[in-house]
Amino acid sequence: MREILQSKIHKAVVTQADLGYIGSVTIDEELLELVDLWPGQKVLIVSNTNGARIETYVIKGERGSGEICINGAAAHLVQKGHEVIIIGFQFADKLLEPKQILVDQNNKFVQYL
Repeated sequence: MREILQSKIHKAVVTQADLGYIGSVTIDEELLELVDLWPGQKVLIVSNTNGARIETYVIKGERGSGEICINGAAAHLVQKGHEVIIIGFQFADKLLEPKQILVDQNNKFVQYL
């Protein structure tokens, strides 16, 4: 088994950073469905703005909201307005076709990559 790329949301913009929340990243439910990420699933968040890399888990956000909220201590490193890539991985014993999307400045689906 190898851990390989399963999902990617490319060029998302952080809409909120909440230090007071207990960990995780909140993601618009529509985006989760497009890339097949599940609530509770581990993800890697990479800031294109400052290079920070954070592992956390997914919380389902309001459908159609465009919400990308970095919660808890991670909000020290990735802040509102940062451009990020959200990456999900999966253990598999064969190659998978990852679901990758590009979003616009409002975190609305643009195209599959």
